Amino acid sequence: MGSCIICGKSVEGRICDLHEEDALFEFRGSRADQLSVDRYYRGSVDGFAEFGVFVDIGDSVTGLLHRSELDQRLDSLDWESGDTVYVQVKNVRDNGNVDLGWSIRQSEREFRGVLVDDPEIGHSVLLENEDDEDEAQSDDGSDEVESESTADESPSQSDDESSSEDDAGTSQSESESTASAGAVSRANDADRVEGTAAVGGNDGGSNTAAVTESGDEAVAESEEQTDEATTAEPVAAAIGDLDDHVGADVRLEGEVVGIRQTSGPTVFELQDETGTVDCAAFVEAGVRAYPEVEEDDYIRLSGEVRERRGELQVETEELDVLEAEEREEVEQRLADALDDEARPDTVEPLADDTAVANLSEELVEAATQIRKAVLTDRPVIVRHANTADGYLAGSALERAALPLVTEQHRRADAKYHYFDRRPIEGGVYDMDDATKDTTTMLDNRERHEEKLPLFVFVAAGGTRESLDGFDLLNVYGAPSVVIDDIDVDGAVVDTVDAVVSPSADTVSETTSTALAANVAAHVNENVRDDLQHLPAVSFWEDIPEPYVDAASEAGYDETAVSELREAVALEAHYQSYEDKRELITDLVFGDDEEDVGGLAGHIAEQFREKVDEEVSTARANLDHRTVGDVDIAVLDTDAFTHQYEFPPESLLLDELHRDVRDESDAVLGISTDTMYIRANGELDLHELVNEVRERVPEGGVATRSVREGTIRYLAGERPAVLDATLDVLADEL
Repeated sequence: MGSCIICGKSVEGRICDLHEEDALFEFRGSRADQLSVDRYYRGSVDGFAEFGVFVDIGDSVTGLLHRSELDQRLDSLDWESGDTVYVQVKNVRDNGNVDLGWSIRQSEREFRGVLVDDPEIGHSVLLENEDDEDEAQSDDGSDEVESESTADESPSQSDDESSSEDDAGTSQSESESTASAGAVSRANDADRVEGTAAVGGNDGGSNTAAVTESGDEAVAESEEQTDEATTAEPVAAAIGDLDDHVGADVRLEGEVVGIRQTSGPTVFELQDETGTVDCAAFVEAGVRAYPEVEEDDYIRLSGEVRERRGELQVETEELDVLEAEEREEVEQRLADALDDEARPDTVEPLADDTAVANLSEELVEAATQIRKAVLTDRPVIVRHANTADGYLAGSALERAALPLVTEQHRRADAKYHYFDRRPIEGGVYDMDDATKDTTTMLDNRERHEEKLPLFVFVAAGGTRESLDGFDLLNVYGAPSVVIDDIDVDGAVVDTVDAVVSPSADTVSETTSTALAANVAAHVNENVRDDLQHLPAVSFWEDIPEPYVDAASEAGYDETAVSELREAVALEAHYQSYEDKRELITDLVFGDDEEDVGGLAGHIAEQFREKVDEEVSTARANLDHRTVGDVDIAVLDTDAFTHQYEFPPESLLLDELHRDVRDESDAVLGISTDTMYIRANGELDLHELVNEVRERVPEGGVATRSVREGTIRYLAGERPAVLDATLDVLADEL
């Protein structure tokens, strides 16, 4: 028995469990497994990455402070390489990776003393400062020197040395007596295991808490209590009801969602349909209990419910991994409960929209998938087209999900870590996009044990050109949802987990934003009023009257709707692979500007100037081709557009087609190896491509994007492909 080297309290180790949380440690070890989980260490910045900061702990160990652990944006940190920082060791993985946590104390003086964590000598030394280190050890290697600041606070120091020593002796004697009286008691043993685990390295002998027994009477009494405890069968309980079972033995069933090894017990984070609780299991200090148990296992566990530092904890007595039918039963029970919790009630559509009204079940299912992801700490990645419709639709889901994410995680940066929007070109989820997403999600799973995200595709992914990308996600079991205003390809429907798509006869009556906004209203009904104007903004012309009325009620007249649409379209083009979250939010919802109409109006003015100039130039250079009775206007986009500048070819062809459709049946934009097709009537692009391919078999003709109305071919076959396309297009029209 000794005294805490910070406060003087009688402890079995060198520092009490209360003040270990207040102490700063200087690591002198050489291996990651010598670090102690939950301790605060002095470190130095080694470097930066997209996902966090690398911090050196001592001379030989480097850990990662992930961006999700920071209390601010990574790019707002003013740290530089070599700067001294203070971090907490959260986890040491079997592969040697060290997960670090953020410390709100970023100054040495904010800690209650500095201690050396040296696995070689097996204990810690309290230092006043770096210069005192050599004086801090006595001849036998134990520490005897206390810092002035902490010594003043120690109850073992007073003006009356004799009185102080007597008090200390009495206190220590009482502490030893108390410890021995309860030594064999399971409750006190659990406190000893986790509360007084030693302060040295993980492999030092001082990590083992020792207990002495003080007489036959104490042993007999504790044995009698133990016999009584073992006669009572554990009570089957739900985690959410453990408040009613403090001090009692319970039996729990659920999923292991986290495992961490402390310097004392192994802590299993157990989740059932009602909540989550930590379950501490002890073999000996720092040794992994039940090594066969892994995360995602389903288990049955028995133990006593204890309250530690205001939190419930179960002291594990028995643990079994469930297999076969027993596992399936518990797994299904938890899944059903999660579905029930995540599934929203059907809500009224934002406006009278036939296409939306026919999709009530699909809207609920898509919203359930998103809500379930938030509840289970699964990141949500929204992949949307880099168009005005795509950005508006993605922003609607963002508006609904972010409050739920913040409520679930209570962390300042959770909304950046657990929800992301990633625009994609042409509404096609190709292998390039899928490979990037897969690489990122697997890296996050390996480094941070992050769950695979839920991918929500909006105004994107609805055609067969995205199947290769979906297949790659499915190899790893990443769930996916598609929300698209086209009649989604049947092969896509069979590949993803949920689809919101209008029937073929109502495709032209709605937009992806109208669908996504209604999904968002199901995800979070509290933001319903924020979404009212979005569907109207997403229609380039012929806005349905109910959506005009909804926008008007939200304060957006016809001019405001038009300006907002054009402003979003302009910003969607620039930095098209970025979400531009804050800027889009300012435009669409007006969170950070009193006069956001002024911002939208200013950007819309730029939009109109650039588009009008390009349309005027393009119109003057149209080559009208007559095939039979059909007039097709052909534009050489290589020669008569400013490539890579605004507006992009797809938006320019849309505007040009609206401008000349009274005189031409179709507009065809042709570049070196890509063709854009806009027609007055309905057109099946896949059928058109098949016809052209039959006529020009050597042309390499293929659909590029149905949403953009684009096809690709070999540059050397451009003349033949153009002629064949004109003939087929005339026949179709």
